[in-house]
Amino acid sequence: MKLEVKRVDWRHKAPFRISYSESTHAETVMVQLRDGDLAGRGEASGVAYRGETAASLQQQLEGLPAHFFDGLTRENLQERLPAGGARNALDCALWDLDAKRAGKRAWELAGIDEVKVLRTAFTLSLDTPAAMAKAAAEAAVFDILKLKLGGEGDIDRVSAVRDIRPEVEIIVDANQAWRPAQLESFVHGLADLGVLLIEQPLPAGDDVALRGFESPIPICADESIQTASSLADLADRYQFINIKLDKTGGLTEALRLADQAKALDLGLMTGCMMGSSLAMAPAFVVAQRCAFVDLDGPLWSSTDIANAIDYRGSDMFPPSAQLWG
Repeated sequence: MKLEVKRVDWRHKAPFRISYSESTHAETVMVQLRDGDLAGRGEASGVAYRGETAASLQQQLEGLPAHFFDGLTRENLQERLPAGGARNALDCALWDLDAKRAGKRAWELAGIDEVKVLRTAFTLSLDTPAAMAKAAAEAAVFDILKLKLGGEGDIDRVSAVRDIRPEVEIIVDANQAWRPAQLESFVHGLADLGVLLIEQPLPAGDDVALRGFESPIPICADESIQTASSLADLADRYQFINIKLDKTGGLTEALRLADQAKALDLGLMTGCMMGSSLAMAPAFVVAQRCAFVDLDGPLWSSTDIANAIDYRGSDMFPPSAQLWG
């Protein structure tokens, strides 16, 4: 197999803010694995809070020796590279390649005979209550919104959105910004505002306060969950986990994580880093098993890749075979 790697950045329509960062574009690495006349593709941006960047992924991938690809499969890739963006890009390219070899769709290879149209949340960037309410009004075609929160003033932010969109479903993501006292202070007010899910309220590694915490809203691990090996200490702290392919190192481990989380009675959510439809397409497969879906990366971009996924409001249609899998 021959590997091709290139850097592709996707500019946002507007600056995107969360509790600990702001970005104007998604920095991604696109790979292509060619085997004879067939080629598989994958895209990754890495996990920024673990120190990954598009530049570091590109360096990692371009530094792989030729013999790395001898006999490479989705299964042995899990041992040849650690979880992260580089493995994600290669793993998804292998799924694409294997689907073309088999003449089947990737979800069929994953044991899913027929896929359904998904309902994805659309994310509102962290901002003032008035600005988030304005953004919610402008996002009228979406019937489920994910609000990025940051601590002080979060109830006002959610309340402002609820006032302007009384009918919309809301999930919130604090991205580790709260402290235990804020969680206790916010949670009942958020329940009164009809919030359906709270993502990662407390810092990863400092979420022991969630053990035994009785919340009227399910709490979902994001930064606290990376791969299946992260599950052991989470089942008594969270009710859901957010599976992202850049964290798991690809679709192979994402499906394994979903299996193990279900065995522990944890609910499933699929999320994404920013990127094109090529990055969302493999996540569409594991998202078939999830109660909450947040695969709106391309909706934030000014442009998208050819043969892009069809989004109609909150509805996300299956990726075409020309795009991936």
